[in-house]
Amino acid sequence: MKTLKFKTNINCGGCVSKVTPFLNKKEGIESWEVDTANPDKILTIKSAGASEEDVKTTLQKIGFKAESVSTS
Repeated sequence: MKTLKFKTNINCGGCVSKVTPFLNKKEGIESWEVDTANPDKILTIKSAGASEEDVKTTLQKIGFKAESVSTS
């Protein structure tokens, strides 16, 4: 299992509820969460096969941006 992190513009509960059905049904995503308290609105995804590109494309389709953040 791989952990992917993204800086996003998902900044409130309404945004989270908007992306929830898309991320929940996306193949290869085991679990995910957005830290809306973090200034960078970090989206953390436990990937079971989904790539960074898959996540970015899914979010772009519904009007959100995601920028990969390197995990150390």
